[in-house]
Amino acid sequence: MDLCASTLELLGMVVYMAAWLCALATTLMPQWLTLSTDLLLTESYELGLWETCVVQDMGGMECRPYDSLLGLPQDIKVARVFMCISLAVGLLGLLLAIPGLHLVNSFSQGLEGCRAKRIMKVAGGVLGMVAGVLSLVPVSYVAHLTVMRYFDESVPEVVPRWEFGDALFCGWVGGFLLLVAGLLLFASCLGPLADHSRGPQADYYGAPQADHSRGPQADGAPQAQSPKRYEVQSMDHSSRKPREYV
Repeated sequence: MDLCASTLELLGMVVYMAAWLCALATTLMPQWLTLSTDLLLTESYELGLWETCVVQDMGGMECRPYDSLLGLPQDIKVARVFMCISLAVGLLGLLLAIPGLHLVNSFSQGLEGCRAKRIMKVAGGVLGMVAGVLSLVPVSYVAHLTVMRYFDESVPEVVPRWEFGDALFCGWVGGFLLLVAGLLLFASCLGPLADHSRGPQADYYGAPQADHSRGPQADGAPQAQSPKRYEVQSMDHSSRKPREYV
């Protein structure tokens, strides 16, 4: 494998892990939506997928989980399902991509091992892009509903409205990075297959394989320059084939 492909796959794995952690933080954070009122300036409210919190200006914070799953709003239910599926698919893609790395000795040497590594990386990259899409869908859906409710003219202006929280921005970043990580892993597999059984010098410099047609003693001979052969006519007339001397 060339240096460019190795760099792409390592960069893709680093971005992959960072993106998955961002998606995990987005799922657990209670700051999906925030609300503050002019009537009570010392407190603000935060809405997450698993709990609601009351934040005070003095630094105190009190969170309470939801009492019933059936009583949740429709957008919270959809966001829960999509984020959990996104985390599961992303973790599966990460576990599939790790054995396909060039630095991991997970398969046998040769073209078959290289082909198996490439299949693992492609599968991990595709699952990473799927996880990115699954992560962007609920975040964008909740943001869309929040904008529609904020500019709803049927609601009086004195009524407080929910606004974007930090978890939405973290979810957008995580979903976008998952897409980038999947593309990087997929791009590292676009080059030709390389046979790693000849060692690292054969992969980078294209050194030829040893010529096994000259017997087992020729394997240790230097490959840069083959020794010259001189044909000497044998004095034995019973053999017509000339002898070869090195």
